[in-house]
Formats: sequence, C-alpha cells, structure tokens
Amino acid sequence: MFSSYVAIGDSFTEGVGDELPDGSVRGWADFVALGMARAAAPEPVRYANLAIRGRKLGPIIDEQLEAAIALGPEVISFNGGGNDMLRPRMPEELVAARFRQAVQRIRDEGIHVLMLSGANPTDHLPLGRVFDARGVRLTRALYDLASLPGVTFVDNFADRGLRDIRYWSPDKLHLNSLGHARVASNVLTALGLPVPEEWGVAEVAAAPPGPRSRNTAVYYREYVLPWIGRRLTGRSSGDGRSAKRPALEPVALDA
Repeated sequence: MFSSYVAIGDSFTEGVGDELPDGSVRGWADFVALGMARAAAPEPVRYANLAIRGRKLGPIIDEQLEAAIALGPEVISFNGGGNDMLRPRMPEELVAARFRQAVQRIRDEGIHVLMLSGANPTDHLPLGRVFDARGVRLTRALYDLASLPGVTFVDNFADRGLRDIRYWSPDKLHLNSLGHARVASNVLTALGLPVPEEWGVAEVAAAPPGPRSRNTAVYYREYVLPWIGRRLTGRSSGDGRSAKRPALEPVALDA
C-alpha cells in the first residue's frame, strides 16, 4: 500500500475534460489518489499532481520529473508522448528512449513507477489511423518495461472499450468524467485496490455503446482550427499554467 503519490504528465494526467463546477479539473489521477486513500484509511495518503496540459514528453521530463522525485513519494505515475504523437513528425526512437530513461531514473531512487499509456482517441479524430499506428508502435516499444521490478504498467491505449465516444469530451481528444473514472478503475485494479461502486464504471461499461462519432463543420471550427492555430504559432494550451497540486497534501476522503 502506498502512502504518498505524485502524478506527472500532460492534459491526460492533469484531468482536462473532467471539469468541475468551479472551473478546476479533476481526472483519473485524482480518482486514483482517492481510491488509495479509502483503501488505506484511517492512515492518510498524500498526493501531488504536477501535470500540465499541452506538454510534450521532453518538457514533462525536464520540468516535472526531478520535482516529483524531490517530493520523495512512494509511487510516481508517469505518462507522456501523446502530444508528440499528434505532431506532423514524431521522432519515435527518441521519444521511446527518453521514456525509458525517465522510468529508470525513478526506479534508481527506489520509487515505484506507475507507467501508463494514454487512452486512444483516434477513432474520432481526423487522420486518426496515422496517430493510432504511432501509438501502437510507441506502446510496443516500451512494453518490456512492464516486467521490470518496481513497475506497474497500465495499458489504457489497448482498452478497446475506452475508445467508445461515451468516454470522450466534445473535443474528442480528452476524456470526459466517465473516461477518467474508467482509467482510474484500470489503475486501481492493476494495483490490487478496490474500485468504488459509486463511480459507476461497471454500470457504464455494461450499457450499450454510444453512437458513431461524426465530425461536423462546427467541430472543426470549435476544436480543430484553434488547435492548428496554436501549432502554427508555437503556442500551447498549457502556456502560463502551473501545476494544480504542486505539494504532497493529504487526500480528503469526502472528495
């Protein structure tokens, strides 16, 4: 059982798509921290989340990895590469090599690595087949890390059910609250921890699949064109943002 947990990554780990009424985001890592805390009660579990949306793998490692290690947690969750995958060109070997180095850096500190692949949105995106092939190759290139001592690998990219449109937010790139809950369920199951029934993960999974996704002119105008605009101007959705939970703090059980 882990008593301290730090999450690093991009929008997937920050929780974009699972917006709360006050405008903040929650997401799967928050759910996992809550699951850990409920399983450990009455002993406290401390949690920090350093993830920032829009970050490619390099900045995640350069800006978040050492900061996470410095907090001295028992487990660090690590995901990255999704934003690299969506660029016109992806240096796959370099991305895989840096990912490996980061996992080894965490292990060298005696910290357990919770390694995740992101959920697969490519059924719903323009050029989805291209991005899907990249994601498959990257995941395969890192699969052997799952057998290393001190590593727990959760392959959300291979979760076929998670590709259903019911789990995705209107931009079709980020998970919604149901999707984040399902990822958290995958993680807690991999860690041997119970999944709270009130999250409704099993109930949603048992329901009929959602309708086939179609990309309308409104979708391109509201989501695709702004994304392209940021790429052309070198901007990121994470510019000027800081970590939502930069310090290890106790998880509230009533969250």
